[in-house]
Amino acid sequence: MYAERENHVRPRTRHEDNPAVIEQEQAARDDPAAHGPLSIDAALVRRLIAAQFPQWADRVVTPVEPGGVDNRTFRLGDDMTVRLPSDEGYAPQVDKEHRWLPVLAPHLPLPIPVPLAKGLPADGYPFDWSVYRWLDGENASIERIDDLNEFAVTLAAFLGALQRIDPANGPPPGQHSAYRGGPLATYDNETRRAIGALTGSRERDSATAVWDAALAATGHDPPVWFHGDVSPGNLLLRHGRLACVIDFGCSGVGDPACDMAIAWTLFSGGSREAFRSALPVDSATWARGRGWALWKALITMAEHLNSNPGEAATARRVIDTVVADHERST
Repeated sequence: MYAERENHVRPRTRHEDNPAVIEQEQAARDDPAAHGPLSIDAALVRRLIAAQFPQWADRVVTPVEPGGVDNRTFRLGDDMTVRLPSDEGYAPQVDKEHRWLPVLAPHLPLPIPVPLAKGLPADGYPFDWSVYRWLDGENASIERIDDLNEFAVTLAAFLGALQRIDPANGPPPGQHSAYRGGPLATYDNETRRAIGALTGSRERDSATAVWDAALAATGHDPPVWFHGDVSPGNLLLRHGRLACVIDFGCSGVGDPACDMAIAWTLFSGGSREAFRSALPVDSATWARGRGWALWKALITMAEHLNSNPGEAATARRVIDTVVADHERST
């Protein structure tokens, strides 16, 4: 459900030959209202495609469900997809993906999105946006995966290959990656506030012990490529097996510990051990991975405690899993 490069179409990254598009781009950037809550729908996508990529104007535009938070995604015909950042904070990811995904793709054992074309701000939409080749598959889940141990090993091999790619000049952690790949301490205050909201002193003490151990674990050196959001929604299955890895918006070059979090959010028991055994990471990186999983689960539970009890309960189970795994390791 993403995109690969189409060899016979040259990616268009600027439209110097189209004064109307240049005027629309400047207007979109200069309109303060355009930077408020964005209305991103199929009608907008059709207008943007018609103005900037008329060769694709006859293709049907349909929303992809679920629509995502960082980006809004639409199918363009049967074999393309359009992704538009939903907020200014996600906009820098467009240039990053256009610069680096074509570099990463040839070195990886599974397909990843490679940009086909870049669109410009226009029609009240203030950010650059992307067209990709559609990658077919369904989101990973325990029920859909045929063999969880095999899936874990395949994913570990992918992440290992990603880490081995030359990191020279790659983007360091920052706002573009939501500071994934950087030090866990970035989220120390937020995490401790969320721990403080837990009921019961034992729960708070147990979560604090995990977090303190993660912060104390020695950082990763040298920096390597990381994905930044290894979650079931970004892992696509075909016939029950891992087929594609998508959404590199949080990727960069730094500490790969953030990519370990799935060990506690999807895997358990033997599949978690298979994942760890197949990964080129040390115990310190694994401990920091627990920290990343704990941080995400804590803030998710806090966000959904009153509005989405099911989501909050899932986050609670992850917290319990992380704490139990830490206690077994000490």
